[in-house]
Amino acid sequence: MTNNDILRRIRYTFDFNDFKMVEIFGMADCQVTREQVIHWLKKEEDPEYQNCSDTQLAIFLNGFINDKRGKKEGVQPKPEQRLTNNIIFRKLKIALNLQAEDVLGILRSADLHISKHELSAFFRKPEHKHYRECKDQILRNFLSGIQLKYRAPI
Repeated sequence: MTNNDILRRIRYTFDFNDFKMVEIFGMADCQVTREQVIHWLKKEEDPEYQNCSDTQLAIFLNGFINDKRGKKEGVQPKPEQRLTNNIIFRKLKIALNLQAEDVLGILRSADLHISKHELSAFFRKPEHKHYRECKDQILRNFLSGIQLKYRAPI
């Protein structure tokens, strides 16, 4: 999954307009323009498409956490220079204030059944012996599950 795909899916799930997207970046102390957001949300085939970097997605996810949970006092966390699916998964879990059982329920709603032990392996430090890399399929199913849970039915 590309960073642009993730950005598009989050925007769709929570029905954010361009101005809300710009506001979320601002909540992480980063100023972006509406035009930048529009270019990141375009499909790859579009000539105006621009790649959303790991740092830009990390800033957005930090802003999303601030939007959903409230901004912490003091210095804001520095955005990661390199994102992994594990980091993206963790940031979404934090933003939505989800416990392990909630995450498992969301994954089940997307027809993915994993154990609590498998889930906890995604949130460990990479140097831990039980750490497990989160593959695109897991993240894709999680994003589909949160869409089913949070997207208002039409």
